[in-house]
Amino acid sequence: MINKIKVERAILDITQEDLAEKIGVSRQTINSIEKNRYVPSTILALKLSKVFNKSVNDIFELEGND
Repeated sequence: MINKIKVERAILDITQEDLAEKIGVSRQTINSIEKNRYVPSTILALKLSKVFNKSVNDIFELEGND
């Protein structure tokens, strides 16, 4: 799965720490999601979509091998 979290953060001009605080996780969790080392739960994906005001499908995309 690929994601556009880093791009969406840049659009809003917020840091990983800012985003982490908004959704109630650590900065390390945001970093791991951005680097595709961690796939977020449905709840976290929905919280991210709310922060970015985008659908989950706009933020996350399945790759061919998913």
